[in-house]
Amino acid sequence: MTPTSSTSVEPVEPSLPGEPEGPVDLADERLQRGEGLAGALTDFRQRLAGGDLGNVPVILGIIAIAVIFYLEDPTFLSSSNLVNITLSAVPYGIISLGVVVVLLLGEIDLSVGSISGLAASVAAVLYVEQGRSLVLALVIGAGIGIAIGLLYGFIFTRVGVPSFVITLAGLLAFQGLQLQVLGDNGTINIPRDSGLAEFCRTKFLGDTFSYVLVVVIAGAYGATRLLLIRNRRAAGLSAPSTSLVVLKTAAILGGLGYLTYYLNIGRGWGYSVVFFSGLVLLMDIVFRRTRWGRHLVAVGGNVEAARRAGIKVDRMYVSAFALTGFFAALGGLMFMGKLTSVSQASGSRDVNLTAIAAAVIGGTSLFGGRGSAYSSMLGVIVLVAITSGLNRIGVDSSVRYIVTGAVLLLAVSIDSLARRTRATRGRG
Repeated sequence: MTPTSSTSVEPVEPSLPGEPEGPVDLADERLQRGEGLAGALTDFRQRLAGGDLGNVPVILGIIAIAVIFYLEDPTFLSSSNLVNITLSAVPYGIISLGVVVVLLLGEIDLSVGSISGLAASVAAVLYVEQGRSLVLALVIGAGIGIAIGLLYGFIFTRVGVPSFVITLAGLLAFQGLQLQVLGDNGTINIPRDSGLAEFCRTKFLGDTFSYVLVVVIAGAYGATRLLLIRNRRAAGLSAPSTSLVVLKTAAILGGLGYLTYYLNIGRGWGYSVVFFSGLVLLMDIVFRRTRWGRHLVAVGGNVEAARRAGIKVDRMYVSAFALTGFFAALGGLMFMGKLTSVSQASGSRDVNLTAIAAAVIGGTSLFGGRGSAYSSMLGVIVLVAITSGLNRIGVDSSVRYIVTGAVLLLAVSIDSLARRTRATRGRG
């Protein structure tokens, strides 16, 4: 995305992809696209033809994975297994959410796994070996991630070292520091009755509250979209179809309601899963509705144009790296709670592989400027589901790496082809 230019000395507020950058005559818009569901379907087809695939490929991939493994082992889609998949996806997904932030800038952080392992190791030492409070240990662990991200941002903006080199050096350095923190024992066990362990492993929403939450989510979505339609029409701008919003709201209510019913046959929604979902929703709002999020996408789309538009580019890089470090550390702390231990293998290359691959497979572009918070959730579901399915049918773990690599290559290839299509249409 390229930010709009202005002769004013004030910074320009870049528009989001797909948002009109100025007043649009609503009557002309309706004539071009049609009204209601027909217009929405026309717009959807036009976006697909223009290379804006969105989350369509990854959603189709999730469906294909479910069908394939169900045919091999019907228990793959059992309530208990789906609950296990959601719980396993949380730590990876939180780290991947941070990867999405830096990828939107067109940069990369190869050290998210090492940061997660170091943060968990420091927190474990403080909590278990030194007897500090759990809250203090978690705050210091998360603070380590932020500090590392700030350091990356400073080196990137002031020294000019590419992010690939900075974070590759960090990957090695922080792995070594993690070994020093853990000492000779190499493994620290966390009490299973600690608040963190219970939050990540054994705490689940009750049936009634889970259904209430579904109604609140669907209602909030419908209300905010209808309010958006009213405001845009009042301003003379094109607006989404009201009937489409109603259908989407009903689909969210029905889909989430049934999924909640099915998971409640087992243990239901874990606290950690709800926490991760809340983070994704929060970051989606930040990316789409805040000035910082708009500026982030603008810098990733065209850094020079963003700078000329008045955006503080260096600040965006520093804040993005800091946020990525925070999510990496938070994911490491969630791993610590789920596994009730920290070892020298914590934050190993498997964490890096899964977190980065999940962001890309979920639809975030490696070229910057395109992606969403939901990329982390969708991508990690794909990878964790593949791991679960292969384990259930007794396939060797080596095959998982092969399959993951193939899926990652396919996702990047789709992104590259879509990017080429958009460029071709843009020149046309």
